[in-house]
Parts: sequence; structure tokens; C-alpha cells
Amino acid sequence: MRLILIRHGRTEANERHLYCGSTDLPLSEGGRRELGALRASGILPPLEGMRVVTSGARRCEETLFALYGAIPHESEQAFRETDFGDFEMRSYEELKNDPAYIAWITGDNEANVCPHGESGNRMRDRVLAALNLLILDGRPTAVFTHGGPIASVMDSLFPEEGKNRYQWQPEPGRGYVVDTGARTYTKL
Repeated sequence: MRLILIRHGRTEANERHLYCGSTDLPLSEGGRRELGALRASGILPPLEGMRVVTSGARRCEETLFALYGAIPHESEQAFRETDFGDFEMRSYEELKNDPAYIAWITGDNEANVCPHGESGNRMRDRVLAALNLLILDGRPTAVFTHGGPIASVMDSLFPEEGKNRYQWQPEPGRGYVVDTGARTYTKL
């Protein structure tokens, strides 16, 4: 099965280095410009004949439109980013002395749960359950989603590479083209 994973374009939260998962932000002006340049570059894979899915988040919907125009697609909220709970829309600098934040980032922060949010493992489980349904369906699929879900998918499909979440996470507007049968991928 051919699987295309594209991370949403840049948002104000990306530009300000804020934790942003459940907050439904639009693309920033800079993000729109970057996606316009990416569309004009001609390097994007064609989506003809593919099932197209977004996480339903505004930034993913706007990314799909900026890159491919108004094309038919569906939404699957299981592909949303981690809910950072009390840390949503806050930066490391704001949080670095908060005992709850220190507890979250200490040790296994994939397993640690954000106060009033979710863990990286919980996000990973819901993303991989949705991915398995796509693979069972068998149709070539493009998913417009977030950095965390993309990293979870890539780590699950290519564990032998030993990369962490941040090494798998593509830049805004970028992603991967995966052949799940041949177990190969290329970066966008």
C-alpha cells in the first residue's frame, strides 16, 4: 500500500515554540507562503486515485487546500496531535519551573501524562489503530496530520532505524511517501 504522510504547515505555535496539540489553530502567514512555494516547486506527489484523510484540525485542512486545492477528503480525528492539556499553548520557558511540567518531562515522557491531557503513548495507540484500519482497507492513502502522529507511524513501520520522535518528525508541510509492502520510504 502506498501511504503519503504530510505534516501541516507552520502555525503561530510553531513559530513561537509552543506546545500545541488540541488547540485548533490556522496556518500562519509564513506557513501559507511556505506551502505556496512548496506547491509551486512541483515536488509534491500526485493524489489522483488516492484516499485523502486529514486529522480534521484546521491547520491540516488548510494545508491540504494550500497544497492541492479543494479536493474530496475525509476526516479522522484519531490522527490528531497529542493533547498537551495544561501545557497547551505554553513554551518551555514559561513551564521550566513548573513542578508538573518537570514531572512530565522527567523520565519517560512518552508514558508520562500531561495534566488534563494525554501521554505520547496514548496518542501513538490511537494513531496506530487508525493506521491499521487504513492498511486493512488497502487503498493508497494520503494523510494530512501532525508531527507526533507522523513520527509514531514511521517509528512503528521502521523500528530498525532506532530514531526517536524528533528525528522522525518532518518539517511543516513536509513528510514521507511510504510503500508499506516493500517497507521503503522517501522524504518529501
